[in-house]
Amino acid sequence: MTTRRVLVTGGAGFIGSTVADSVLADGWSVTVLDSLVTGKRAQVPAGASFVEADIRSKAAADCIRDGNFDVVCHLAAQIDVRKSVTDPAFDVDVNVGGSVNLMSAVHATGRKTRMIFASTGGAVYGDFVAPPNIETYPKDPESPYGIAKFATELYLAYYARVHKLDYIALRFANVYGPRQDPHGEAGVVAIFCQRIIDGKALTVFGDGGQTRDYVFVGDVARAHVLAAKRETIPAGRVDDRAFNLGTAKETSVVELAQILMKGAKKEVPLNHAEARAGEQRRSVVSIDKAKAGLGWAPEVSIEEGLRRTYDWFANR
Repeated sequence: MTTRRVLVTGGAGFIGSTVADSVLADGWSVTVLDSLVTGKRAQVPAGASFVEADIRSKAAADCIRDGNFDVVCHLAAQIDVRKSVTDPAFDVDVNVGGSVNLMSAVHATGRKTRMIFASTGGAVYGDFVAPPNIETYPKDPESPYGIAKFATELYLAYYARVHKLDYIALRFANVYGPRQDPHGEAGVVAIFCQRIIDGKALTVFGDGGQTRDYVFVGDVARAHVLAAKRETIPAGRVDDRAFNLGTAKETSVVELAQILMKGAKKEVPLNHAEARAGEQRRSVVSIDKAKAGLGWAPEVSIEEGLRRTYDWFANR
């Protein structure tokens, strides 16, 4: 039996390296492509090949042309929402331009290569719908980052309908876990872990009652393995091949802090700061479609996931 080949873009990063670990453990031949702007070379699995390249580059397109990949797990991105607000042109250049570069390269090979795209369930739906958000809800992102992620999904749907590109879009809730950098909304977990280790107070904005759907990185990685092997439905509307990945459970910032301190067996002060203008109050996704269509459901509870994450930071 021929070994299946997968390219993981962004595979030196927090989520990407965990995905690379999972597909490698599932028996795939793995190549990681990463610019190392935010990724870390040390996080690339020992059994994977490595290509240092930007997803916007000819080198990235050449890697796809020459790699004979069965699957491309596309996780490389500009991930900082605040950066997208201050420099939306850069965000769209990386997140849309880079993604289209990869799609065009896959199309040019003529191979039946599946693209699995890391989209966002936390930023794409906006504040005009009542959670839990289902895939077919109207999209009204509040940030250039969310707009770029959804624009990429629209390009994928176009390539699927017109050029027969095989793809699945996975819309992540707030991913947390070992190797995490303190960027994005789920970065609060990494920040809180380090401050508890250092014995410093935790800062909560507003009353701390704002909620997010926190999903463990290992569960997200497992979804990529399932998506790589699942039959896809014929190309149609943009939501048809999109799947939310989360827990369908809301956890407030105060609850998050309390669970972390309990798992760490260590108490630190909890300070409140002025609420941040425009911050989303509630965010949680429905995962019924992922259960039915991918055979996926989260296996790691928030308590277990936070304990594992804290232990990783404490043992670094």
